[in-house]
Amino acid sequence: GQAVDPFAEPERVTVAEAFQAFAGIDLLTALDERDALAAAATAAGVRVAGDDSWSDIFSRVLVERVEPRLGLGRATVLCEYPVAEAALARPKPGDPRVAERFELYACGVELANGFGELTDPAEQRRRFAAEMALKQRVYGERYPLDEEFLAALALMPPASGMALGFDRLVM
Repeated sequence: GQAVDPFAEPERVTVAEAFQAFAGIDLLTALDERDALAAAATAAGVRVAGDDSWSDIFSRVLVERVEPRLGLGRATVLCEYPVAEAALARPKPGDPRVAERFELYACGVELANGFGELTDPAEQRRRFAAEMALKQRVYGERYPLDEEFLAALALMPPASGMALGFDRLVM
């Protein structure tokens, strides 16, 4: 029952702007602050469980409050994801809290995901190590870091990419 004009210029909205507009949450002040995001999400009517991580809460707000309002009438490019939600994306120059990541939405449905590749092996190693520490804490296990991938990053030129599912394109 919804439509999008494929010829209309897409709107560009940052994740922080969308969280403020659709959930009343100041996301950038709640970065890496699980309890602050939990309180703001609860105030916005989003259910938060005691064992939810920051990422769990972020995802729930995104799915329940933000995504259904994107791409109505014209496509929406949702950009500048928090770095914690962009594991392989490089930080945005001038604001390392957010990454060069975007998603394209039409009628509340994500059609594509793209980002500027993080090619700094030291930063990628730090991110992978943090993920494994969380996995160890939550699940009691960790996996070895992909040393070949990390070594290849040092040789990789600046790059970006975008994934568009054929099924979503056909819809």
